Amino acid sequence: MTNIAEQMQQQAEEFRTRYKAVRDEIGKIIVGHDEIVHGVLTGMFVGGHCLLEGVPGLGKTMLVKTLAETLNLPFNRIQFTPDLMPADILGTNMIVENETGAKSFQFQKGPIFTQICLADEINRATPKTQSALLETMQEGTVTVAGTRYVLDKPFFVLATQNPIEQEGTYPLPEAQLDRFMFKLVVGYSSREELNTIVDRTTRGTKIATNKIMDGAEILKWQALVRDVILAQHVQDYIVRLILATHPQGQLAQPITNQYVRWGSSPRGAQTLALTAKVRALLDGRYNVSFEDIRRVFLPSMRHRVVLNFEAQAEGIETDQVLLEILEKVPEKSE
Repeated sequence: MTNIAEQMQQQAEEFRTRYKAVRDEIGKIIVGHDEIVHGVLTGMFVGGHCLLEGVPGLGKTMLVKTLAETLNLPFNRIQFTPDLMPADILGTNMIVENETGAKSFQFQKGPIFTQICLADEINRATPKTQSALLETMQEGTVTVAGTRYVLDKPFFVLATQNPIEQEGTYPLPEAQLDRFMFKLVVGYSSREELNTIVDRTTRGTKIATNKIMDGAEILKWQALVRDVILAQHVQDYIVRLILATHPQGQLAQPITNQYVRWGSSPRGAQTLALTAKVRALLDGRYNVSFEDIRRVFLPSMRHRVVLNFEAQAEGIETDQVLLEILEKVPEKSE
């Protein structure tokens, strides 16, 4: 048993070192936004997808491009527009003619056939086009004309959306939002960060990034994350937090009944468990603590809880409700 514990501890230390190497490499290009970078990397190491929300010009697209450059993985960017069609993402069967003049259908793969896919301004495409991502995000496959294609692993969708310019946009349906592991809100840079950004981008110098990690190593760390111990009483804390978001439920908090229309699905519990395991490893532990769960609660839940009209009328934000739920739910079951 001691040997197993020592081996896990050694693997945790190795994971921390490799994680820091990737994060430091991204830091050569991306200034600040530490929690956003951590959220995207956490998604990568548990095999989840991330939605980045923020006004234009904050570096969301640059972050995803830098991540792809740091990892030895194929990368494609899809600019979502109202006239984008599902075939523009998935691919289509085309008629091709061989040397003898015989014609046949041949599948031309779309940009989704990659390992890091940037869905830029995803809420600008129609629901029909948005739905083209549902199968790939959940199953890692693409089905066209009855034929099923399996995407290479690891596979990540990193989507961006603008929260303020709503003309010509189509809000993501709850079913698709639920498939994102994290919703990360990208804020403004500080005074010091803005000075660094201007220095790096207006003086004619180009900073190169190095390849730090490949797909095989990412899959290795994904397997390690799932081996991290989640004790039953800590898992029950996750379950009670999820149930506290269900209005009129047995464990619903007063603020839940007042402002929440729909609570989290079981995917919320799965996300809390997996992402908290990453936090544990980064802290040098191979068992999940209550604090690990609290630190991943907001990005895991803010897109899974739907507020009612009363909350909208009173200007109540989802994060306000979630923070009160987090404060009221005790660590130990009563």
